[in-house]
Amino acid sequence: MDTQSIRNFSIVAHIDHGKSTLADQLLLKTGAITEREFKEQILDDLEIERDRGITVKARTVAINHVHEGRRFELNLIDTPGHVDFHYEVSRSLAACEGALLLVDAFQGVQAQTVANAYAAIEADLTIIPVLNKIDLPVTRVDEVLEEIETILGLDPDDAIQISAKKGIGIEGVFEAIVTRIPPPSGSADAPLRALVFDSKYDAYRGVMTYVRIVEGTISKGQTIKFMKAGSTHEVIEIGQFRPAMTPCKSLGPGQVGYVLTGIKELEAVHVGDTVANPQSLPAAALPGYQTPQQMVFCGMYPIEATDFEKLREELQKMGLNDTSFSFVAETSDALGFGFRCGFLGMLHMEIIQQRLEREADIDLIQTAPNVTYELMTRDGETNRIDNPQEVPDAGQIEEFREPIAHVTFIVPSENIGVIMQMCEDRRGIYKTTEFLGPKRAQLTYELPLAEIVYDMHDRLKSATRGYGTMDYEVIGFRPADLVKLDILVKGTRVDALSTIVHRSSAERRGRSLVKRLKTEISKHQFEIALQAAIGSRVIARETISALRKNVTAKCYGGDITRKRKLWAKQREGKKRMKQFGEVEIPQKAFLSVLDATKED
Repeated sequence: MDTQSIRNFSIVAHIDHGKSTLADQLLLKTGAITEREFKEQILDDLEIERDRGITVKARTVAINHVHEGRRFELNLIDTPGHVDFHYEVSRSLAACEGALLLVDAFQGVQAQTVANAYAAIEADLTIIPVLNKIDLPVTRVDEVLEEIETILGLDPDDAIQISAKKGIGIEGVFEAIVTRIPPPSGSADAPLRALVFDSKYDAYRGVMTYVRIVEGTISKGQTIKFMKAGSTHEVIEIGQFRPAMTPCKSLGPGQVGYVLTGIKELEAVHVGDTVANPQSLPAAALPGYQTPQQMVFCGMYPIEATDFEKLREELQKMGLNDTSFSFVAETSDALGFGFRCGFLGMLHMEIIQQRLEREADIDLIQTAPNVTYELMTRDGETNRIDNPQEVPDAGQIEEFREPIAHVTFIVPSENIGVIMQMCEDRRGIYKTTEFLGPKRAQLTYELPLAEIVYDMHDRLKSATRGYGTMDYEVIGFRPADLVKLDILVKGTRVDALSTIVHRSSAERRGRSLVKRLKTEISKHQFEIALQAAIGSRVIARETISALRKNVTAKCYGGDITRKRKLWAKQREGKKRMKQFGEVEIPQKAFLSVLDATKED
């Protein structure tokens, strides 16, 4: 197809501003789906996306549109809106020339709207502002248009007003896509260069590679080479998503589609790789993507030890489909064999865990999450620590550094005081306040990442009755007075319950944690001591009393000495059990470390 008739665009916005609904309407209006097939979130094909009503994975679809008698091919990439999936957005933008920036007509410009708009500007895309939900009974159209101009620097006269739910103004969106977004560059005669922007594993057909053709053409039956991996394969099938997989003979410059080569090895395909023709290799590969930096880590262990290999296979498939996720094998004295997994944030972690339990049917024990720290030893070595078990003795540590994030809050003016107090309590450093209008303000702070990822989002929503939003970006590491908090159950350290905390909150967290553990661990036939310790110093203790059996139940009256003998015998037995008895720790106890942080 002629590149002048192709338009590649993305829809970016804050979470819940209507991206998936607009994508559905575009498909419906062009006849890609019928009224009967039409359903909400048609591009959200993961079960968890439908349950939560959010987009987790970027999805691509090719649709045909006729404008003034000329046929255009529009390649749409629907993207997630949550801060944890910002990497998915940046990857999608690299495959486009334009972006529809969606803004809610009542909520206005939010934190992720700003972050995604800047990402699109950095990618040098043509941005079309779109005002959605104008059918709501209460809207702030004029104020929101002013916000688009003052915060984002976009011309409010270019904004298109629509209702994706009711289908109002959708024709104006099509016209803007065709007339404002430039066609892709690239020659069909040049050597083949195609960008791998995503991949997926299919149990029957192997690895499915999603590509955007930059130059040259790719055809069914030809041989292709993955330049980074160095492997050569034959193209078995090539096609586009319309929205179902639709095979075709070839794809040319600017087109987006999928390639099947029968690859079964998950390691053979890398997102960001360049697909080329081995007979006429290009002078250079495409720049690809920067590797995302995982910031939240936790251990995942199968409850059934026999599921270990199955868990490894599922994690490999998950890693192929989501390059911002990483994992390495590890062992724990308490939990056995499992994996240390890295994520971009807490929602990302939750989504992966639920997908493993639902799609792969694996029962997991998940340890408390923690962020990545930097540690300088007295020998002058600097190490990245993502597992509390790797922290050496305090005597070997020269400097402990924690990750710091630059956080932007957009909140109602009346909630400024509450948010500032919340940030002060979490060791935040105040930067600026800007008023975006009479009723909204933008606050910027520098906060330790560990104080953000656990429950900051939930607290923010509670404090602002749902109107506050936040976006954060890690800016580096700074020295802090950090310590490793260990939990001892009956005198034995439980490695999976260890966590890294700031010294000022260690005692409070330790007390909170042992109290919570006391409610999670059931009584045994012997007394159990629960202790929180920093090194060899115990800072908090709770005791679970022994389960007392009535050994004198059959003694009716008579001499008291008989009862005393039975009680003495019971005490002797409990002493032996205290020495040899094993404590059963339920799965909920491992997550109580996280819950204890929420109490602060």
